[in-house]
Amino acid sequence: MPTIKIHFLGAAGTVTGSKFYIETPQKNILIDCGMFQGVKELRELNWKDLPIDASAIDSILLTHGHLDHTGYLPRLVKQGFVGDIIATAPTLAITEIILKDSAKIHEEEAERANKEGYSKHHPALPFYTKKDVEKTLQYFKSQDKDSWVSLTKDIQFRFRYNGHIIGATFIELNVYGKILVFSGDIGRVKDVLLYPPQKPDWADFLFIESTYGNKLHPEEDVEEKLITLIKETLYNKGTLIIPSFAVERLQTLMYILWKLYQKNKIPNVPVYVDSPMGNNVLSVFESFSDWHKIPQKEYYAICDHINIVTSYKETWEVIDKPHPKIVIAGSGMVTGGRVLTYLKQCIDTINTSVLLVGYQAEGTRGRQLQEGAHEIKLFGKYYPVKAKIHQIESLSAHADQQELLDWMGTIKNIPEKVFLIHGEATAADALRVKIQDTYSWEVNIPKLHEIVEIIV
Repeated sequence: MPTIKIHFLGAAGTVTGSKFYIETPQKNILIDCGMFQGVKELRELNWKDLPIDASAIDSILLTHGHLDHTGYLPRLVKQGFVGDIIATAPTLAITEIILKDSAKIHEEEAERANKEGYSKHHPALPFYTKKDVEKTLQYFKSQDKDSWVSLTKDIQFRFRYNGHIIGATFIELNVYGKILVFSGDIGRVKDVLLYPPQKPDWADFLFIESTYGNKLHPEEDVEEKLITLIKETLYNKGTLIIPSFAVERLQTLMYILWKLYQKNKIPNVPVYVDSPMGNNVLSVFESFSDWHKIPQKEYYAICDHINIVTSYKETWEVIDKPHPKIVIAGSGMVTGGRVLTYLKQCIDTINTSVLLVGYQAEGTRGRQLQEGAHEIKLFGKYYPVKAKIHQIESLSAHADQQELLDWMGTIKNIPEKVFLIHGEATAADALRVKIQDTYSWEVNIPKLHEIVEIIV
């Protein structure tokens, strides 16, 4: 009987750094290749080579394009990986945008740190460069969803639509007749932009995310909350800053704000989208219209209504505009990007509002703001937080506990083992108890760098 080994190289005990290495007698496969984000101890793991031989990996299968699932790819190529990087076409398009943007940010931060002398490293080096990304892109290979693809005579895989962001899938991996299901990040049933996720009907071994394993998303009236905040912003002659993920969340906000204006529920308050990556992602929505709900005509109307900021010079022009305004800028967890420039100028003024619209990982500035921090560190300096901090949780692109249970509820068999990944300890443990109570399945919470042997 063949034995395979599963190495949990990331997203084990944490929500970031997704990497699952599968050693088989025929092929070695890596599911996702993400960067660690958040607390310093996790970020430092990015700088260490993986405890496996990168050149021994034959193929990488990507569930979707987010940085915590793809951001380590250029480093892996530097370590000797030369195989195929396989995903759906929109996922590869998103991954290319995200990696190029990430490299640019790494290079700019290293340059700024060296210029201003606030790094402990001399010189500060970028995590990877734009050249590293270009080399990585040559290994990209797209595959359609819903079709089984053979890697060897005994190993096949299939991508299946999963909501969450454009191009996202879960992966079914058939290894010697056993089905391993890797959930990736599971989307919402009632997503504004995307269709409901498909669901697996068989899983001998299930690897499922647990980001919101201990929570139910609140029943919020997102439109009413936005209307109230916008009215307050107009009354205070202030700025509403929305740190946003460039993929899906930014497009969702654009769509909702445009709809509110169309329905005469908000005045024609200027909306500025300042995210070079987000602007590029809009083109992916245009190119892959069958992956989302927005009709092409509405897509163009939205883009005409919103002010797209195209340069850093224009960022400062927007900041200097005295009129009330809405600014949507990356990044969603306030870890980098253009939003830092806006916060540096506006976080210490009482007529500023900051609206958090997604998951804020432990150790990020977004989490600090969410938890009521009185000051925030930006570009090596501390700024007092006088702005009002608000949050909308129901726009999350991640399934909550009940949605996760429903997603696995269509599985016809009893899985031999369930592994809870991509979640902080309390969330994973709550989901473990809920799965055992609901389905009586054996549930495991793997630790980082744990290796599990499976006889297939």
